[in-house]
Amino acid sequence: MATAGVPQRFCRCACFCSENLYVARYGLHVRFRGEQQLRTDYGPILRSRGCVTPKDFQQLLEEFPHLYNGLEGMRGPVLVTRPCATPAGAGGGAAEAPRAGVGYQEGPHRQLLSARHGLNSTAHCRYPAGAGYREEEASRLGRLPAPQRVCVLPQDVALAPEFLAAAEYSALPGADLKGLLQRLETVSEEKRIYRLPVFTAPFCQALLEELEHFEQSDMPKGRPNTMNNYGVLLHELGLDEPLVTPLRERFLQPLMALLYPDCGGGWLDSHRAFVVKYAPGQDRELGCHYDNAELTINVSLGKAFTGGALYFGDLFQAPSALATPLEVEHVVGQGVLHRGGQLHGARPLGTGERWNLIVWLRASAVRNRLCPMCCRKPDLVDDEGFGDGFTREEPTTVDVCTMT
Repeated sequence: MATAGVPQRFCRCACFCSENLYVARYGLHVRFRGEQQLRTDYGPILRSRGCVTPKDFQQLLEEFPHLYNGLEGMRGPVLVTRPCATPAGAGGGAAEAPRAGVGYQEGPHRQLLSARHGLNSTAHCRYPAGAGYREEEASRLGRLPAPQRVCVLPQDVALAPEFLAAAEYSALPGADLKGLLQRLETVSEEKRIYRLPVFTAPFCQALLEELEHFEQSDMPKGRPNTMNNYGVLLHELGLDEPLVTPLRERFLQPLMALLYPDCGGGWLDSHRAFVVKYAPGQDRELGCHYDNAELTINVSLGKAFTGGALYFGDLFQAPSALATPLEVEHVVGQGVLHRGGQLHGARPLGTGERWNLIVWLRASAVRNRLCPMCCRKPDLVDDEGFGDGFTREEPTTVDVCTMT
């Protein structure tokens, strides 16, 4: 299905600055309406994490003005977290935290990425050769921005044959769910979790090399979110438009339309893409959470590692959300598809380094009715780029009654 008529202006929900306050000392995301609400909703879990005395609680209350001020300037991926033992209404989110720095020079692997890999084999793609350069940054650094390169991005070099076959089948007029399921792995029929190869090995390697090169540079960069301290936002690499947008529009949307028609799979009109890194001495695991997305694809890029398996519970609204979690091992190049509201996390890393590309897929026709973070009708605030995927209008061709 196409998303014709989708407005160009995207928004976020105003709850971003009240539902997503991260208290670092207790490793907890909270919603804050006042002292009594905080005690009622989070008292037990705060005490279990060391907030025991009246002095502890008073110090916590004094942190909230600073947390509000910090969130106002953040624009980034949001994880909606659920401590596993808390009620379904007691969650929060994480946000991008910008870091300062200068001086990114692209490596030869970037040339490999731009010259050989990508998802647009029928048109030329123009994007900055130096990822993340802007005119104001170039002016501040006393140099002109790097010239733009026109490059052809052949999909057959980047995408695994199995992924291409599944996407091409899904776009056929007579395609149905039964036929698609023959072309991918069903990890859990009950939880509707699926897996299939997405990227080729050369593409994974080239992307990893560019990610590491960017990570080691002093170029300004933001954390993926406040739960993950290490990783890269793909738009900072200049790969959002040539890589992720066509991945969503041309390949994932027809596939997701068959797998998740009730979640807006056929009406995906925005996304948030980032890479997370797990390594000894850095992030090693990720707590239980659900995503601020209708649907998610999680692709393992490498490297060599042990441990770090994903685990899945039920949807976050379910009372026994993590009673019997399902574990899913990573396979390099393969992507795990699941609903954004599915509770999940990552087990501790054993050895090595693990890098994963996460793409949150959003359908404004679904989220415009109910914000997944505050579970209310969104209070819209204009934002840059795709924002958090909300729009002020519904796509003109969507019958939202078919999604209930």
